[in-house]
Amino acid sequence: MTPNLPLTTRSCGLFFIVCLAACSFVVDPVSRAMKKMTPYRIEVVQGNFVSKEQLQSLRPGMTRKQVKEILGTPLIASLFHADRWDYVFTIKRQGTAPQQRKLSVFFKNDLFERVESEELPSESEFAEKLTTSRAENIKVPELKASEQDLEKFRKSTPASSVTEAPAEVSGPAKTYPPLDPKSP
Repeated sequence: MTPNLPLTTRSCGLFFIVCLAACSFVVDPVSRAMKKMTPYRIEVVQGNFVSKEQLQSLRPGMTRKQVKEILGTPLIASLFHADRWDYVFTIKRQGTAPQQRKLSVFFKNDLFERVESEELPSESEFAEKLTTSRAENIKVPELKASEQDLEKFRKSTPASSVTEAPAEVSGPAKTYPPLDPKSP
């Protein structure tokens, strides 16, 4: 059996519930503006970038050391696959599509035999893909003054402030005590 609550208590509770429900329908201009702003996302780079030029410089019969000097340290060099090195490269930058490249280098008797990879970009192609799309949409104003603009500036400023060089401040010469006091 529930005790009978006074009318004012029930009406205050009902009013509180209605207020909470109404808050979900209110459109807040501050929260709307915050949705347009995106937080900074750190650039994530993992692995070694291997370019088309690096891949073309590999020759069959190279030692592991020579391959490592050209491509860098492999991301995966497994004991279970001793004759295989895997290079994986991923980069995620804000404003651009994430990029991922995979490359497998195979050895036979510790000498380079072959490579399996997807199509790799050249260094210049990779650099082009790193640019953000937002930078292209920003219009930079031309910072060039025409003769008419310069003439307006000359008319609006007094001639004495434009042509005169600032006067040098002269005052008493500063003297400093010696660093080492002279001993008698």
